[in-house]
Amino acid sequence: MLMKKICEQIEKELISLKAAALATYQAATDEEAKPENKYDTRALEASYLAGAQALRVREIEDLLNVYRLLSLPSYSMDQTIGPAALVRLQFAQKQILVFMLPKGGGLNVSVGSQQIQVVTPASPLGEALVGLGVGDSAIVEVGAAVKEYEILEIC
Repeated sequence: MLMKKICEQIEKELISLKAAALATYQAATDEEAKPENKYDTRALEASYLAGAQALRVREIEDLLNVYRLLSLPSYSMDQTIGPAALVRLQFAQKQILVFMLPKGGGLNVSVGSQQIQVVTPASPLGEALVGLGVGDSAIVEVGAAVKEYEILEIC
């Protein structure tokens, strides 16, 4: 269910990105985009933007393919955090859920009344969580601040 929600959210984002990339491409190739003089760079700038947007579309399509093919292991309470672990954490008097995935960190998904944040091992929190188990604490340094997350559950 969680992976389905994540894929649905990414598919929606992909539709918006494709529309934006197409509009930018059309603006770059439109008759009115032709330079009026040697200093007019609107068409060139639009073509750079269209290229960057097309690259982002490919990255999101790749991410979606990774998520569609990802097999989710079952975790028990005595295992350590690894790929595709759903982890309940205690931080600053509240509980949060994070989902450890190989790519696409920063995505937030709602499943029922639960908010779940996707983290990757490359993120500070993800890196701190890898290999820890229930009862352990993940220490994350953010600038001068130190944050401590207690691991309550691994699903």
